[in-house]
Amino acid sequence: MPTIGWFEILIVVAIAIIVLGPKDFPVMLKKAGSWIGSAKRYVNNIQNEVSNLEINEEKIDNEIKKEIKKDE
Repeated sequence: MPTIGWFEILIVVAIAIIVLGPKDFPVMLKKAGSWIGSAKRYVNNIQNEVSNLEINEEKIDNEIKKEIKKDE
């Protein structure tokens, strides 16, 4: 998987400033930051839900094992 270095980032920023203009570039950075933040929150929520499901599954397994031991 290719990595992105500082030189490549500098080139992308320079091209973005040329294409968008110096006035609209900060606005676009703010929008991009907002999108990235939303994506991170979405991924974190999914990870938390999966983690909670795993914890609940373990609790249910333990309860079932206790019931089986009681019946024996």
